[in-house]
Amino acid sequence: MRVLLVDDHQVVRRGLRTFLEVQGDIEVVGEAADGAEGVARAQELRPDVILMDVKMPGTDGIEALRLLRETENPARVLIVTSFTEQRTVVPALRAGAAGYVYKDIDPVALADAIRSVHAGHVLLQPEVAGVLLAGDQHGGGTGRGTTLTEREREVLGLIADGRSNREIARALVLSEKTVKTHVSNILMKLDVADRTQAALWAVRNGAGN
Repeated sequence: MRVLLVDDHQVVRRGLRTFLEVQGDIEVVGEAADGAEGVARAQELRPDVILMDVKMPGTDGIEALRLLRETENPARVLIVTSFTEQRTVVPALRAGAAGYVYKDIDPVALADAIRSVHAGHVLLQPEVAGVLLAGDQHGGGTGRGTTLTEREREVLGLIADGRSNREIARALVLSEKTVKTHVSNILMKLDVADRTQAALWAVRNGAGN
């Protein structure tokens, strides 16, 4: 897995690189000190996964996520930050982050998180999910979920658990093509752009398993 590090603190980048370079299946292909440089490096290096801080001078992580989406860069972005407020978590996930973890995460767990988002999963630390649930005081559009079929709710619950389409197909004894159809219907009915936002909706509305 090719990984790009985007953080304005050189010490943080150095620490991440030192640990990740001893992982046999992870290669750090580059670094960037802010969001704009990160987007440029992502276009140049085409990494599989980007580890992105949120708060950076100039172009921050959330704006960088939006720029990556606009350029249709296929890299999966894992937010690695010390900021835990809902006002930071939710915009990052809505902007397209595939996962959100805190900088105090155990190094081995971080490597596993990189592998997870690379495999197509949506990853939220339990503490992050707790922030989302605690901040959802107004229902967050729960009415949108009333049009989901029972099967679509099952699929949505597995999406919220971070399962890939292949894993969902195995769990529900369906073809991957059928699962893809269900996922498309879920995105349309919930009026969200991607499975990360669907997972966010599910977590906020108690649809996960």
